[in-house]
Amino acid sequence: MGIYGLGIIGACMFAGCYLGNLLGAALGLNSDVGGVGFAMVFFILIQVYLAKTGKKLNPKTEGGIEFISALYIPVVVAMSMNQDVYSAVASGLVPIISGILAVIIPLLTIPLISKLAKD
Repeated sequence: MGIYGLGIIGACMFAGCYLGNLLGAALGLNSDVGGVGFAMVFFILIQVYLAKTGKKLNPKTEGGIEFISALYIPVVVAMSMNQDVYSAVASGLVPIISGILAVIIPLLTIPLISKLAKD
């Protein structure tokens, strides 16, 4: 099975990581700062440009891009979660309590929002 659209995504990722490394170096860090975020911004800008100019991608390419996009969010969230959990445990109790509350409070408000939406 071929996955189309990887060239576009790869170019955006390369440019984003390069910019993220430049930003990290400018901040005095030996790390990529926001490279994946920059890559996604570049990717969105390319899609907006193609839409405005009326150029269409091959349907297979669009399908491949949608496939990779569906994988992107869970993978990045899992990577970020791993880093955040390590930082929280190393930093003490306040970040851990904040993280727990950030999950519990929205879960408790779902029934309230649901009741308001029905009225």
